[in-house]
Amino acid sequence: MIATSLSEIAALVGGALHGADAPVTAPAVIDSRLAEPGGLFVAFAGEHVDGHDYAEVARGAGAAGVLGSRPTDAPTVVVDDVQGALQTLARQRLARRRELGPLHVVAITGSQGKTSAKDLLGQVLRRSAPTVATQGSFNNELGLPLTVLRADEATRYLVLEMGARGIGHLADLCAIAPPDVSLVLNVGTAHIGEFGSRDAIAQAKGELVEALGPDGTAVLNADDHRVAAMAARTRGHVRTFGEGEGADVRLHDLVVDDLGRPSFALTASGRTEEVDLRLLGRHHAGNAAAAAAAALAVGVPLDRAAAALREVTAISRWRMELTERADGVRIVNDAYNANPESVRAALETLAGIGRRTGARTIAVLGEMAELGETSRAAHEATGALARELGVDHLVVVGEDSPAVWGLLEGARGWGSPHRARGVREAVDHLRETVRAPDVVLVKASHSVGLERVVDGLLAEEGTT
Repeated sequence: MIATSLSEIAALVGGALHGADAPVTAPAVIDSRLAEPGGLFVAFAGEHVDGHDYAEVARGAGAAGVLGSRPTDAPTVVVDDVQGALQTLARQRLARRRELGPLHVVAITGSQGKTSAKDLLGQVLRRSAPTVATQGSFNNELGLPLTVLRADEATRYLVLEMGARGIGHLADLCAIAPPDVSLVLNVGTAHIGEFGSRDAIAQAKGELVEALGPDGTAVLNADDHRVAAMAARTRGHVRTFGEGEGADVRLHDLVVDDLGRPSFALTASGRTEEVDLRLLGRHHAGNAAAAAAAALAVGVPLDRAAAALREVTAISRWRMELTERADGVRIVNDAYNANPESVRAALETLAGIGRRTGARTIAVLGEMAELGETSRAAHEATGALARELGVDHLVVVGEDSPAVWGLLEGARGWGSPHRARGVREAVDHLRETVRAPDVVLVKASHSVGLERVVDGLLAEEGTT
């Protein structure tokens, strides 16, 4: 955080300081266990846990004070609306950071891939100057201001992942952190149960480019017609990426190796760079092209962006993470989240590995959440896709639900899909079934917790 004080924070957010004033020089957190010396602990009074009760824990870790709705034993800025105050503080501190010198704010959204693209872009930009990027998928009305408040006087690039579950959500986030560059990856079916239609999702995603001023740049996926159409909704410049000939940053000559790691060329303004990406999944080539286009929009040349992409070895956890057990079984952990498009990409990667290496392929799938009335049909289509791609064995994890029965129905007529009612059953079945050189994909929405299947498979076997 830009150096300030508790009394200044109180003045900025319209609060009252209870206790001694103190300098605030470190980030704000909502988990007292993450408090840093000189930081700010933001206390929320929830239904089951009251953050104010942990003020002393944060203070013991060195936090300068607390932002909360009532006084605590630590110095506390007391406000009526903690969330609103946090957002106001982020907006004010970002404006102050801009006054101190050059800063580029890059906002990223999309139905899928936004965390991976954000991770790639963050690693590209860090090679050029100090960069702050969203951690994990901390992309909502709480995560975004906390990320903004991690920026300090040295920060040159602020990369913000922005998520939405309804019309107006991105506009609200952009009001906290107005972007200089807005990157829109795609319009898919994630959260379609809340939006109601794909066109409504496109309407919401386009709020990101509507927030740009005339000097801003919209970076749009030329291969997605709903995204490409957003060019008409911005006052800023437009830069495109994609596989088509007309894209400003063109992805071409794409191939994958035996483990599904993509190699490709990126061409922009007559220059071409070759990239061998170390990440698993053909779809990451598109994320890399998006990151390169956004990097170009803030002045990073293509050769430098490509060099950084070649060096990326990891992104946020549980996203196509490949682990090989000591016995040769390979496990692809993609259990952080799931929607029809991301599951398709993961299954295609799994099937491709099987075709190229001859290894048996096993897909462990759970529910894709927030699909509303389309849930049963979407899960049936996913089961059918696994069958059509030739995945050798399907394990469906979950209690009775439209999602579970949809996956099983879609896979009907193909082998004998295994139904596991929970993680324990799934792990027991896999331990009896899996053998080297099998490749196991684990994929579901985060709420299902299928990362525990991966933990179970690795717990007693050892890894390499």
